[in-house]
Amino acid sequence: MALVIVIIGITNIFNDFGLSSALIQKRKTLQIHYSSVFYFNITIGLLLTSVTFLSANLIGLFYANETLTPITKAMSLLFIINAFGNVSTIRLRKELSFSALTKSNLLATLLSGSLGVTLALHNVGVWSLVAQALSMAFFYNIIIWKVAKWTPILNFSWKALTQLWGFGFRMFLSAIIASIFERIDILAIGKIVTSATLGYFERAKSLNAMLVQYSSGSLIEILFPALSKIQNDLPKFQGIILKMIGITSFVSFFFTGSLFLISDEIIIMLLSEKWSPSIEFFKLFVITGYSYPISAILVSALSCRGNSRSFLRLEIYKAAILSINIATLYLSGVQAYLYCMIINSLSMLLLNILFTSNEIRVPYMSIAKPIIIQMLISIISVAFAIFSSRIITENLTHFFIIKLLIFTLLYLSANSSIKTDAYIYLKKLLFMLKIHENEK
Repeated sequence: MALVIVIIGITNIFNDFGLSSALIQKRKTLQIHYSSVFYFNITIGLLLTSVTFLSANLIGLFYANETLTPITKAMSLLFIINAFGNVSTIRLRKELSFSALTKSNLLATLLSGSLGVTLALHNVGVWSLVAQALSMAFFYNIIIWKVAKWTPILNFSWKALTQLWGFGFRMFLSAIIASIFERIDILAIGKIVTSATLGYFERAKSLNAMLVQYSSGSLIEILFPALSKIQNDLPKFQGIILKMIGITSFVSFFFTGSLFLISDEIIIMLLSEKWSPSIEFFKLFVITGYSYPISAILVSALSCRGNSRSFLRLEIYKAAILSINIATLYLSGVQAYLYCMIINSLSMLLLNILFTSNEIRVPYMSIAKPIIIQMLISIISVAFAIFSSRIITENLTHFFIIKLLIFTLLYLSANSSIKTDAYIYLKKLLFMLKIHENEK
């Protein structure tokens, strides 16, 4: 299932060739733009479903696993199902209707999750995951059509598509590069190690990806359309980006440190002891997690300014760095690959800072300074929390709570002592919220 999801994920990039991003970035969009993209998506969705369905046998042969063939055929339906709701989702994102999107996603998740769990309890096996994935897409598209209250007009225009194409095509190429290198490790590991190792690796990666999606993934969805609205007001744009970098660095390094300290407990509590080999993988993934929310802001700042050429060049540089890491996977194994990922995540963050600082005309160190400060505070706080908690005892029932408490106190105390901008701002915000709550 891990292999099939990766294949579907990479192929899914071809669904609209970056036109969705272009619709959000373009300041003035007409009904003809939305309708043309809708019909284009349906056509591409049908094509991708057909190609993936017909390629299922080859995928099974490549991995010498016949089980992959019927699963791939079934999962190929995702392309055509998702094509129907894509434009409705884009319209809601552009209008900043994130409450409607969240409710739609939550309801679809509950319905499909209930179906998947029910089938799993009836010993359907891997097909319960297939049913969950397909029903999730089906329920979401029905709900989003009802919520968005949008229907396409019976008109299609190549001219409308070409108006979006300049920005969209470069974003599409960027998405292809990012998607392939984000998922290629699963494909490679599935070929060179045992399926058990792949399972432990994929479980750790997917758990970390879930945390990333609900932080940086959600951040991009909100920031991109919001920043696109003020892209021409550079001073205001610069101020918002710098403030967001400071706050996000503060929050990101706090959660990265916290998750690293309780990685063992998270895996065992959520997945049970039998998944304990995933713990080391998860810890290494968590260490790289700090960069995702920060990079989400930087990437949103770069893309919403409309400079898709610079965005594509950035992705090519990142791909070159990741290529070295994939070579490490083949030469030295999974653990060496993950240790290299820690270095790579820092390198790619530095690249994001460089490109964004040039685009929005802000000094490099103005962006990098709050990140470096929070990184040092987090590393020192984690090290001290591990050392001091071991002195107390590791035999306490709630040992992980002590580690978390020590880390939290140290992290907040350090920020308070040096009076970081993010700490002062968040403290004022909490104070204002408290006053507002008392007035109620």
